[in-house]
Amino acid sequence: MPDTILMEAEERMEHSINALHKEFSTVRSGRANPKMLERVVVDYYGVQTPINQISSVQVPEGNQIFIKPYDKSLLSQIERAIFAANLGVTPINDGIGIRIVLPPLTEENRKDSVKIIHKLAEENKVAIRNIRRDAISALKKMEKDKQLTEDDLHYYEDECQKLTDKFIQKIEEVFHDKEKDIMSI
Repeated sequence: MPDTILMEAEERMEHSINALHKEFSTVRSGRANPKMLERVVVDYYGVQTPINQISSVQVPEGNQIFIKPYDKSLLSQIERAIFAANLGVTPINDGIGIRIVLPPLTEENRKDSVKIIHKLAEENKVAIRNIRRDAISALKKMEKDKQLTEDDLHYYEDECQKLTDKFIQKIEEVFHDKEKDIMSI
């Protein structure tokens, strides 16, 4: 039973790391990346729909993104949604699709992006610690219910802390990799 608690905690921590990767992919790092549009949603017949579900998103050049909707009547709605998402880019509607030319990142923009990813990393560290807290409280409840000895409780608490340290280290590595990617010219 305590092993199950640790396995569930590890699985939740792994999900947190995967979510961090996904969040980091939406932060601009100098090159055009279609994932930066994942948070942009368009009103499609009354339903808020992500851009990648109603159009093809391509990167024809290193600093451009081209969005070609499956239904051309959505061009103006996609353009408005990109403006509303406040991505710091100007979409260009050419009648066939929408082209986004990404300006080169300035030093100030790079530092702002690093602040954003630092905040995301810190939020995920807090999530990892909350998972540890939940696991330890479940283990203490088992000890209180006499399903676990005090020595076993200490052992499993140490294992839980080792697991937490491992995932906090992973977050640090992911953060430093993304920071290096953003700050490189």
